[in-house]
Amino acid sequence: MENPILVQIFRGGVLESYHRGSVCVVNAQNEIVFQLGNSQQICYPRSALKLIQALPLIELGGIEKFGLTAEEIAITCGSHNGEEIHVTVVQSILQKIGLNQTHLSCGTQYPTDKASSETFIKTNTKPSAIHNNCSGKHAGMLALCILLNHPIENYLNPSHPIQKLILSYVEELYEYPASKMVCALDGCTAPIYSIPIYNQAIAYKNLVEPSRFRPELQKACKIIVDTIAEEPYMIAGNGRYCTEMMEITAPKVIGKTGAEGVFCMSFTEQKLGVCIKIDDGKMLPQYQVAQALVEASGIFAPAQLAPIHKYAKKDIKNFNHLVCGETTVDTTLFTRFSQLF
Repeated sequence: MENPILVQIFRGGVLESYHRGSVCVVNAQNEIVFQLGNSQQICYPRSALKLIQALPLIELGGIEKFGLTAEEIAITCGSHNGEEIHVTVVQSILQKIGLNQTHLSCGTQYPTDKASSETFIKTNTKPSAIHNNCSGKHAGMLALCILLNHPIENYLNPSHPIQKLILSYVEELYEYPASKMVCALDGCTAPIYSIPIYNQAIAYKNLVEPSRFRPELQKACKIIVDTIAEEPYMIAGNGRYCTEMMEITAPKVIGKTGAEGVFCMSFTEQKLGVCIKIDDGKMLPQYQVAQALVEASGIFAPAQLAPIHKYAKKDIKNFNHLVCGETTVDTTLFTRFSQLF
């Protein structure tokens, strides 16, 4: 059975194309309280995994050992734009652990931020690994190596001690056995694991309702959630939905994008975890569905959400800047979700 159509693109009032996908919402008891499509569908969390990948550094004393700031903790969870402020924060982490950007193994990437990238092109400057959107995560992984006295060489190898440690946290937070996961490489070469959409929702529930875990891990989960709520600019940056959403909704709602159409969220007061997966892997539809959930929750007044309503319904403009269509979420799908609040 096909997943339902979540987002539609109209041109001249005619349905031109659409995006199918799945949505799974779980409560504190891991019960599915709202779903669209196949919640058992397997996919990779991609960058939505970063919040969990950062947990061992926090639980095992990285903040105290290196004097990490809220910005620095947040950027280890982020997929940042490569703006100057992001580069500065990543450099600060590396300096505190006695390393530099040459130790990053995430690969070279032009900044995601258009203005920053254009500056590189105009000045004929080449970017480095520190401009990679995952450099904060990698700085955090290197910090974990230093913290635990593990070698920094080959720190991305799935058999490296820190990756084995991170996998144990993934298994714990997602409540899914590692034996069922397929390990692959993310865009930044870090190990990534295949996990059902249902369990991806569970992980984001566990971040905000970690009572089943040991006290030290409970504390680490709270630090991660509180920090990204406090420093949403470190999670993405200018013109990015994760940042724009949390600048308005945090700490009541937090969210993190992943590549290939994944978006995970936590409704912190209701202890709800959410995973969205767009079947064709497009990025905009995941934000549109996430925005539809935020609006359907009724937690925020329409006036509060006005600056980000553009994500729920977006005009399509041609090269002459004329509106020629729109891309919109089918909001009728989320009526039952509204009843949870």
